[in-house]
Amino acid sequence: MNAVAVPDPAVRTAAAERLAGLATPAGALGRLGELGVWVAATQGQCPPAPLDNVRLVIFAGDHGVAQHGVSAYPPAITPAMVHTFVLGKAGVSALAAAHGVHVRVLDIAVDDDLEGVPAEVQAHKVRRGSGAIHVEDALSAEETAAAIEVGRQVARDEIAAGAQLLMSGDMGIGNTTPASAMVAAALGLPAQEVTGRGTGVDDAALLFKQQVVQQALDRAGDRLADPVQTLQAVGSADLAATVGYLVEAAESGVPVLLDGLMSVACALTADRMAPGAAAWFAAGHRSTEPAQSLALEKMGLEPVLDLGMRLGEGSGAVAAVPVLRSAVAVLRDVALLADLLPPSE
Repeated sequence: MNAVAVPDPAVRTAAAERLAGLATPAGALGRLGELGVWVAATQGQCPPAPLDNVRLVIFAGDHGVAQHGVSAYPPAITPAMVHTFVLGKAGVSALAAAHGVHVRVLDIAVDDDLEGVPAEVQAHKVRRGSGAIHVEDALSAEETAAAIEVGRQVARDEIAAGAQLLMSGDMGIGNTTPASAMVAAALGLPAQEVTGRGTGVDDAALLFKQQVVQQALDRAGDRLADPVQTLQAVGSADLAATVGYLVEAAESGVPVLLDGLMSVACALTADRMAPGAAAWFAAGHRSTEPAQSLALEKMGLEPVLDLGMRLGEGSGAVAAVPVLRSAVAVLRDVALLADLLPPSE
């Protein structure tokens, strides 16, 4: 586990000084100013460049636990939604179109043939579905390694395409169950404290879901001390790929705007694998899932938006893109107070 270098400290200092020197009252830009400084540091330049090339990858996969009553929706929704992403008609598709975000969807572990879907969507498939984590490992050791490498390669592809800001999206019925387990493993917390309602299950189903997550944690035992073992035991192929994607982005010095629970659970795991990676992440929004807030707190990240969203797909991150663009704009284009004042005698 190699530590990741932090975003450029000298540029961060220069950006903070520029912010302080803008023709605005001290602190008047609030979080907008802070975000602008962060973007500048991640780019290694002040003022920062406009965020013209923003790219989202949606990692899709099915989860064995979805057959056991942890979701309000059937697993058949997963392949149906992959088709919807391809058509550009999903919730995140509308947001991405509104904000000029490039979207790519990948089948990592969808339990379906996905007939009629373009070949590139399935080019990185690891397996069909992932194991039901309360009774078996999600993946084999080989599949875990393969999924992490897939994510790394996808990040390299997006960076090669000019990505200035990356985002990860998710699609997979039942995915809040392994994501909650991953956060519990990282923070050493019991299932009851991290497990939320996901797609909106009732009280009885929530209690059952908490039991499933706790059973998975108990089954994995000491293996949870290792982040890769955590992915193998209680994660999934799509989440392991997301972790690889986030590690590669941080190691490559490309900032990431995080989405909801799945994205943040993977970010927390990525920071376990590559300490310091979290410095390259910003939190797009606060999900309604308790595990997401706990993981953000651990990484020291404050969400940009808090709109009560729990759609997933990368939607909360995409909704926050205009705020980051605004942060860049003020740091770039607002006059410096020193340039407006007459020279002193």
